[in-house]
Amino acid sequence: MSDFPLNVTAAAAVILGAMYIFMTFQIGLQRGKERIAMGDNGDPVLAKKIRGHANAAEQIPLGLILIGLNEAMNSAPTAMVLAALLVLGRIAHAIHFFGEKKPLVFRAGGMMLTILSHLLGVIGLALGLIL
Repeated sequence: MSDFPLNVTAAAAVILGAMYIFMTFQIGLQRGKERIAMGDNGDPVLAKKIRGHANAAEQIPLGLILIGLNEAMNSAPTAMVLAALLVLGRIAHAIHFFGEKKPLVFRAGGMMLTILSHLLGVIGLALGLIL
């Protein structure tokens, strides 16, 4: 599979996909523990996990699209930087939402890295189109 054109994007998708599956599983465990089938039933732990999971669902697809397009249009090194920022950002963000009383710095730092990856991805694509 060495001739696959989007190796960096695929690697990031493997890591982020595994993380997303882990998050989904953690929500299921919390639902079982608290016997909550739908919604969060006012459970603050479950509500926090659901929100962290939803944020991942909102941010990861755009990040992977931007990584893939940059990898295809520009270069693998550009994609590697974007992927590193996105993966580190998403992991930090998940630590806040799925860890026991983790400081807000994980959430804020995770979002800053995620947004930086998105911003640099957009800039890279725009430059690739212009130049």
